[in-house]
Amino acid sequence: MSQDALTLLRQLHWLSPSSPALNAPLLDWLMEEDSMTRRFERHCQRVTVEPVRETFVSADEIAEEASLLPADTRFWLREIILYGDGEPWLAGRTLVPESTLNGPEAMLQQLGTRPLGRYLFSSSTLSRDFIEPGQINHLWGRRSRLRLSGKPLLLTELFLPASPLYRSPN
Repeated sequence: MSQDALTLLRQLHWLSPSSPALNAPLLDWLMEEDSMTRRFERHCQRVTVEPVRETFVSADEIAEEASLLPADTRFWLREIILYGDGEPWLAGRTLVPESTLNGPEAMLQQLGTRPLGRYLFSSSTLSRDFIEPGQINHLWGRRSRLRLSGKPLLLTELFLPASPLYRSPN
């Protein structure tokens, strides 16, 4: 399941937020600027993370995503499945240029089962450059370029079928 979800995540087709395919309830989820972990916590008792892959990859391995990040030679890759009360709700992929991983941001390599959102949204230096909605089959996703102390990382998220995005307007 996790590998299938991560394969789909890498195949998302990107849309403009003004696309007619996106209705208001979907946009409310996809354009969420606060922590998705926090939002999920409003819909379950417990959010957990299963790391699937954490490793350095070369610029060649990240294809078109490289155009959204600085021209580093290596990137920290973290792929996870996020669960709400044991149900898989989201597949996540984080790419961090090696140049971002100095100072406190080196902690991005040590998250383990800690949700990325808990780390990112506890920082007073967090900013977001953009959110771009996407779709593959009947699933929705998004990607964001975030910055910690001005240093970029790319986060791509695919909302899995059990996700509250598909059943709840809030």
